[in-house]
Amino acid sequence: MDRNFFTGNRRALYESLGEGELLLLFAGQAPRQSSDQYYSYYANRNFVYLTGLDKASAGFVLMARRAGGEVREKLYILPPDAHAERWNGRRVKPDEATARSGIEGIAFLAEYEGDLHRLLSSGEISKVWMDLFRHTASEPDGPAHREEKRIRAAYPAVAVGDIHRAIRVLRTIKQPCEIEAMRKAATITREGIVAMMKASRPGMYEYEYKAEFDRALTRNGVLEPGFPSIIAAGANNFCIHYYDYTGQSHDGDMILNDVGAQWEGLTNDVSRGWPCNGRFTEKQKLLYNCAYETSEHLFSIIRPGMKMADVDRTVHAFCGQKLVEIGLLDKAENERRYMWHNGAHHVGWDVHDEVEPGEIIRPGMVFCVDVGIYVEEWGIGFRLEDNCLVTEDGCENLTAGIPRTIAEIEETMRR
Repeated sequence: MDRNFFTGNRRALYESLGEGELLLLFAGQAPRQSSDQYYSYYANRNFVYLTGLDKASAGFVLMARRAGGEVREKLYILPPDAHAERWNGRRVKPDEATARSGIEGIAFLAEYEGDLHRLLSSGEISKVWMDLFRHTASEPDGPAHREEKRIRAAYPAVAVGDIHRAIRVLRTIKQPCEIEAMRKAATITREGIVAMMKASRPGMYEYEYKAEFDRALTRNGVLEPGFPSIIAAGANNFCIHYYDYTGQSHDGDMILNDVGAQWEGLTNDVSRGWPCNGRFTEKQKLLYNCAYETSEHLFSIIRPGMKMADVDRTVHAFCGQKLVEIGLLDKAENERRYMWHNGAHHVGWDVHDEVEPGEIIRPGMVFCVDVGIYVEEWGIGFRLEDNCLVTEDGCENLTAGIPRTIAEIEETMRR
C-alpha cells in the first residue's frame, strides 16, 4: 500500500468539493488515561485512509480546497522538538510525510490557524467540509466538532458540512492492495488461533490463551491486534464482548475467541470455538454443526446483487431451522432465544467498518458471516465467524484456512 493508494483515495474524495469549498480532516489525539498518562494513540481511520499517516500523526491536519478547477492540499504536522522527541519518540519529518501520503505541501501545525483565518476571511471560501460523524449523541466533541463550533461562531457567512458519508462510500469497496493486506492479516490470525488450540488444556486461564495469540502476532511484526481480543472460557462465553481474561477453563468447557490481526492498517475478524480438552461432546457437536452448516450455506449463496440485510436474515432463519431439527427450538422464528447478535457486518479499516449502509452486495465488499449460538442451559456458547470477499460471480472465504470443522479442530489440537 503506497502513496498512490492514498493519493487516489483523496482524488476520489475531492470530487465531492465544489469551487471555493474547503476540506479539513483531523488525525485526532489520544485522550488522557490518568494523571500524566495518555491512552495509546490511534489515529482517526478516515484520516489514515486518506493520508497513510497513522501512529506518528498525532494532531495532524489535512487542508484541501478547490480553486480554479484544481485542488490545492496542505498537510500540517508536528514540528521537530528535540526535548519532546527524547521523551516520547521521533516525529515524522516533512519528507517522510510526503513520501507516505503523496502530499507535497507540508507545513507545521503552528501555521494552521493563520492559514485558515486568511482563507475564511478572504471571501473565497463558501463552505467547509469536515468529518462530523458521532456514534452517539452524547459522544464527547472531537477536534472536528470543536473546529466546527469555532468556525460557525467566527465566520458565520461560511457554511459547514459533514463529508463523512462520502468517505464511507469510498471505503465500501476494497481495492486489490487492501484485499491483499487482509489476506496477510488472515494468515497471522490463523497462526494465533492455531497456537491457542494447540496449547489448550483444562485448567488454562484466559490470559494464557491471550498470551499465545499475542505471541503469534508479535512473531509476525504485529504489535497489537486489530481490536481488543475477546477470549472467554465456560460461563464467560455468555458475555458477547468479554475482555477480563481472568477466567479459568475446566474440563468440558468451550473456549470462545473473537480475534483479528491487522496488516497495513486493515484488520480481519474471526471467531472460533473449541472444547478446552480437545474433544467435542455430543451436545457441543450438535450445536457446532448447526453453526457450521449455516456458515457453509451462506458462503454458497452470497453473490453480487443480494441485499446485505438478507445475509443477516438468512443466518438467523437457516440456523434457527437447524436448531429446530436438533430439538432445541419449537419454531425457527424463535431463534433469538439462542442467537443474540446479528449475523453480518463489514470489516476492513475498522473491525465494524464504516461503509455505506443498506447497500446491495457488490464485488470488492468484505464482511463477516457471524453465526453465534448461546445455550446457557447446556453451558455452551460460541460463534463461528469468517470473512467474506464478494467476487464477480460469488464469494470467497478469506479465513477458510483457519480450522473450522470439528475434524479440523480436533486434529489441530491433537497435534
